[in-house]
Amino acid sequence: MASMEGTRFEVRGEVQGVGYRYFVLGHAQRLQLRGWVRNRPDASVEVAAYGAPGRLRELEAQLWAGPPAARVAEVRRSAWRVAEEGEAPAGFAIVRG
Repeated sequence: MASMEGTRFEVRGEVQGVGYRYFVLGHAQRLQLRGWVRNRPDASVEVAAYGAPGRLRELEAQLWAGPPAARVAEVRRSAWRVAEEGEAPAGFAIVRG
């Protein structure tokens, strides 16, 4: 069985109001990742994803690309300690707040 890990991404640039969360949702579901994406009050987008390391790297590449209207300036990656926050969600979703 492949190892699984959790990763948080903080995406900065012109990433709100351009379909970015739906873009992330589609890619995360295609990659069979679990977790969520949300807009943050500071105009960044936060992504928490759980899955195989290779799929997380593929998601990170897509976060840099973004949808056509987005202008990604930065993607920060950090560990998502799923065990400290409870189980990872069953699927992938857009969450509010």
